[in-house]
Amino acid sequence: MSNQAVQNTADKGAAGNKRSPKQTTVSADEGSTLNTLINLWPYIWPAHRPDLKARVLLAIVALVLAKGVTVLSPYFFAWASDALTGETSKLPAFLIAPVMLVLAYNAARVLAVAFNQLRDALFARVGQHAVRQLANLTFRHLHQLSLRFHLARRTGGLSRVIERGVKGIEAIVRFTILNGIPTILEFAIMAAVISYQFGLSYLTIVAVMIVAYVWFTIKASNWRISIRREMNDSDTDANSKAIDSLLNFETVKYFGNEGMESDRFDVSMAKYEKAATKTWTSLAWLNLGQTVILGLGMAACMVLSARAVIAGEQTIGDFVLINALLMQISIPLNFIGFIYREIRQGLADIESMFDLLGVPAEITDKPGAEPLKAVEGTIAFEDVHFHYDVDRPILKGIDFNVPAGKTVAIVGPSGAGKSTISRLLFRFYDVTGGRILIDGQDVRDVTQESVRHAIGMVPQDTVLFNDTIAYNIRYGRPDATDEEVREAARMAQIHDFIERLPQGYASEVGERGLKLSGGEKQRVAIARTILKSPPILILDEATSALDTHTEREIQAALDQVSKNRTTLVIAHRLSTVVGADQILVLEAGRIVERGTHAHLLAENGLYASMWARQREASEAEERLRAAREEDDLGIVLRGPRAGEPVE
Repeated sequence: MSNQAVQNTADKGAAGNKRSPKQTTVSADEGSTLNTLINLWPYIWPAHRPDLKARVLLAIVALVLAKGVTVLSPYFFAWASDALTGETSKLPAFLIAPVMLVLAYNAARVLAVAFNQLRDALFARVGQHAVRQLANLTFRHLHQLSLRFHLARRTGGLSRVIERGVKGIEAIVRFTILNGIPTILEFAIMAAVISYQFGLSYLTIVAVMIVAYVWFTIKASNWRISIRREMNDSDTDANSKAIDSLLNFETVKYFGNEGMESDRFDVSMAKYEKAATKTWTSLAWLNLGQTVILGLGMAACMVLSARAVIAGEQTIGDFVLINALLMQISIPLNFIGFIYREIRQGLADIESMFDLLGVPAEITDKPGAEPLKAVEGTIAFEDVHFHYDVDRPILKGIDFNVPAGKTVAIVGPSGAGKSTISRLLFRFYDVTGGRILIDGQDVRDVTQESVRHAIGMVPQDTVLFNDTIAYNIRYGRPDATDEEVREAARMAQIHDFIERLPQGYASEVGERGLKLSGGEKQRVAIARTILKSPPILILDEATSALDTHTEREIQAALDQVSKNRTTLVIAHRLSTVVGADQILVLEAGRIVERGTHAHLLAENGLYASMWARQREASEAEERLRAAREEDDLGIVLRGPRAGEPVE
């Protein structure tokens, strides 16, 4: 992975969050754990949280006490052994009784555990605060990325990346700050004690053992990290396919492709199974190698001590002490290996998350940008050009004005660039030429938040949150009262329907609102736009997916919403725009006709031909429905013919 840095200053949302550290750079360089820790430090030692700083200091005190007691406990064990064999010359007078030594040894062990647990308890809030802040940073950054980015991403894979990244951050914070530093401290104290108590020969053996152990651990862990990445990639792919398949549950059922979806998922899981098996197998080899190295080092020291006891140079207590010290030093050594593996795996897990943080926001506010001022709702497109791909221009010199309080409709064949106009007005993208003005202010010179606050949208495909109807309506203005929510529903002509539901406004709408019909979802979308009460309204083919009867009902609600508002209607069905103050006909990214409905019909151009085709289709639909109604009525009057089933 390349060395990327992500500046929090690019995260505009952080400026308004008092709990977010400022000017923090987050790096995910694969080989630089130290850099990652440096960048994580402002979250662990937050300048604005003295209570968390106090917890860190108390945790350090508990850490030092725990390590001091841990080093002392083997001495009690050795002294007890000497007391049991009659060797008391080295013991303090008050500890000559073996029972007292045994009690002291076990008390020291209990105290060491108690101080370690106290350290964990004190640091828990600090670590979780860091995890929460970084997770929130990532979440806000994702919402600031462009529509282009999100259209190219898989939701399932994105959620998995964030999930693993958060866990990886937690692992790095916990295993480096909470366990890594105390482990190194414990090892240093133990090495000093062995050198002082037994001499350089023992220290040399221990040093060789440690160097061999660390070298082997690093080599094996680096080998395992590539396997971990392979497992993560397979896991992300499997989760992406599972989420995508479940979100398209109805489509899968329509085509009877459950087996195909299962096979696609199983292919990814098979790759995950293979990588996961390699992960556990490699871990077994790693643990075996570490055990062999520790065993050889301990055996060498124990042989030296046994010979010294036989020669009368050491007591049985000394033999017990070197064994206890070596056992004690094996714990931090084992933990060093564990910590290194967890940190390396944690870095692998957060690589993708930091990659996300490294993606720059395509659309950003200019430095010092101010909100829109005195929004009346006048819209102007001045020689606007735009392309998603430089080789494929979408808009080619669009010019039009929408006076405040007026309605302008944009129509044209599919692919003409109609919906692109609404996306540019919302500033999901920036124009590549020309400019877009609201009340004479270029949308690129003001804050995105103020632009989007001034505009309400009723889209063609309304996607609702998997929550209650009240939540989805209140989404237009989260601080609205219950009565304001109900009034918005009345204006959208959906209040009576909601009241008939068993749970009323508390009814759940299901994933993407699938428990509601198309017309019901559109009414909810209209209600939340009414609640938002914006000066500018965009209707982006809001009725094109509905039947004629439902369209007429929804259109009545839309007419109510658009009163006294600047309205931009993007439509496929021309019958919905006949009352517009001006109609723009878009073809191949250019405005080819403009005028009122009557004027455009009189010109007998593209608009007139589209109107004629749609009228013919509408009349044919009306004749077909009338014929069906007549046939149904005939069956009721005459009864079933011979051979017809009786319902």
